[in-house]
Amino acid sequence: MKAKKASRLLFVMLLAAMVGTGCSSDKTTSSDNVQTKTPETTADGNDKSNQKDAEETDEEENYETGDAALDNTRNQNEIGENELLVVSFGTSYNDNRRLTIGSIENAMEKAFPKYSVRRGFTSQIIIDHVKKRDNVEIDNVKEALDRAVDNGVKKLLIQPTHLMNGLEYKDLEEEVAGYADSFEKVVIGKPLLTSDEDFKAVMDAVVDVTKQYDDGETAICFMGHGTEADSNSVYEKMQKTLTDAGKTNYFVGTVEAEPNLEDVLAKVKEGKYKKVVLRPLMIVAGDHANNDMAGDEEDSWKKTFESAGYEVECVVEGLGQLEAIQNLFVEHVKEAEKELNNTK
Repeated sequence: MKAKKASRLLFVMLLAAMVGTGCSSDKTTSSDNVQTKTPETTADGNDKSNQKDAEETDEEENYETGDAALDNTRNQNEIGENELLVVSFGTSYNDNRRLTIGSIENAMEKAFPKYSVRRGFTSQIIIDHVKKRDNVEIDNVKEALDRAVDNGVKKLLIQPTHLMNGLEYKDLEEEVAGYADSFEKVVIGKPLLTSDEDFKAVMDAVVDVTKQYDDGETAICFMGHGTEADSNSVYEKMQKTLTDAGKTNYFVGTVEAEPNLEDVLAKVKEGKYKKVVLRPLMIVAGDHANNDMAGDEEDSWKKTFESAGYEVECVVEGLGQLEAIQNLFVEHVKEAEKELNNTK
């Protein structure tokens, strides 16, 4: 897998050099009518340093990701005066994009009927890949903001689906600041893991969805993305939240940082487990979940645990598929809406 990763990463670097990121703006002015809900943490699971996620765009992909036509790209005009823009890193896995990001957007639409819900992705590489492969157009953040301006939007709510507040969240704040004079008011909501209450809510969600495996013989392991930024500590905090709640057979690791696979395996070996269940601790289940976690190459999480003698089951579902996670994002938008309308 390491050779494959290197090949994919080389392709991504070359492609990125040609197409650029496409999601930044040279406008850096700010105004008091741009308000942001600043979280306590400092990075997200798909931050600027994690462009390796764009490995999903390997031109030589030989796998089926589903029908892109089933996904609502939410780039329609006739928005009206009130818009709720849902900003995601994105994924080129069509079915999973619909089941995760699409489900979050659908929950937003149901909860906020007075707003037109629209989509913006931060990964231009994924946008370009989906356009080339499937002829489906998805707005980047600048395009989504320009669309809002052209449609006469007055009040703009923006909700990122990032796991945490990091470099990509900061980039979003800066890009939105460049549009400060284009709207009457703008508010950016908080990422998923911000407050202590958020950590507990996410813990409850992942425990509930895995309760069928909680039999005393099974180690339940979650693979996060990881980041070199300080906010990588959210994974440690999620582990502590689980452990403090008595879920000592639950383990959290990352694919790009620490704790890594070796750390998680060592912890599992300390127990008397016979089985291991693997799930991604990511909003989407894209390349990392399908290959690094559930792939058949020797250094995947699945193969590593199998080589250690465990019976392994992989559940390739993103957090965005869970209704509880969708509802938590809805709660974050409700908080942001209070700021938008100056209500308590």
